[in-house]
This record gives sequence, structure tokens and C-alpha cells, in this order.
Amino acid sequence: MTKTRQKKIPAEERRNVTVEAVIDLAASTNPDTITTAAIAKHMKLTQGAIFRHFPNKDAIWTAVMDWVTRTLMTRIDGAAKDIESPVGKMEAMFLAHIGFVSDHPGAPRMLFGELQAARKTPAKRLAQSLMAQYGARLHDLLTAGKTNGELRDDLDVEAAATLFIGTIQGLVMQSLIAGDMKRMKAAAPGVFAIYLRGISKDLARS
Repeated sequence: MTKTRQKKIPAEERRNVTVEAVIDLAASTNPDTITTAAIAKHMKLTQGAIFRHFPNKDAIWTAVMDWVTRTLMTRIDGAAKDIESPVGKMEAMFLAHIGFVSDHPGAPRMLFGELQAARKTPAKRLAQSLMAQYGARLHDLLTAGKTNGELRDDLDVEAAATLFIGTIQGLVMQSLIAGDMKRMKAAAPGVFAIYLRGISKDLARS
């Protein structure tokens, strides 16, 4: 009987496919319980095939968080790129972030898991770096919004940035609990409008 040969895939592509497999699994499984055996089974490979591209599980998790960071930041930056208004950029970022989570529901579960982990790992440092990058983008936009008169003069920029991220996290958590990511996308524009009412100079007076 002739054994079926696995198709040879370039190393970089194999690593990318492994990352995608982990994110797919995380959409319906607690990331802490995802084993390399489960990843291999999901990919229809042996564990040995995975370890030819990653030395250990920590390396896989680091690659996953690197992908989440790069992909999310690219998406939100791309959404805001051609918009001049700081408030308009923030709205585009908000909706793009929600769209990213809707497309990859396992990503926030991986992010939350790493941020809550007690161990200081390369993956956790990437998760913290992502939050720092995101916060810096928001800080700059909120400051610009105050400068150009779109936002309240007395706005607490740090608090507004925290609330922006917390609002997204709240929508994500509710959708994950309900198992309905479409609900999150439908609710996002209205939720952002409420957030904007609290920080906008004009809307705060109405």
C-alpha cells in the first residue's frame, strides 16, 4: 500500500498556517487549554511537523501575538489613513477594530489570555506592546481633537483613551458570551455615537 505524501509547503507559509490554526481554535476553545496536539489535529499534521517550524509552544504563541499585533494595527491605520478629522479617524479605527474581531474572534481571546497570564513571556510582552501602541494612537488623536476644537477643552485624554478601548472590549466580551459576532458589528456605530457624545464639544451641549 502506498502512503499518501503530505504536500510540501514553504516554512514561512507553514508558520502562517499554524498561526491561523491557533486563532481558529481560540475562537471556540480556552486558549490555555489549546495543546500542540490539538493544533496538529486541526491542521491534519503530526506534532513533529509543527515542531520543525517552532521550537516550542511559547514560540507558537509569540508568533500568534505578533500576527495579531501587525494585522490589527495595519487594519486600523489603513481605515484612518485618508481621513483628516481626528474624530473621523477614531470612528474609523473603532469600526475597523470591531470588523477585525468579527473576522477573527479567536484573536481577542488570545490577547486577553496573554494579558492576564502571570508568566512574563515574549507573547505577553507583545500583547502589552500592542496595547501601548494602540493607546499612543488614541492619545495623539484625542489631543489633536482638543486642539482643533472637535473635542471638549476639559477632556481627560487618558480617561477617554481608556474608555475607547474598554468600550470595544465590552462589545467583544458580550458578543463572545452570546456567540453572535454579527450583533457586535450591528451595535458598533450606535455605541461609538454614545461615546462621541461624551467627549465632543458640540454634542456635549445638545
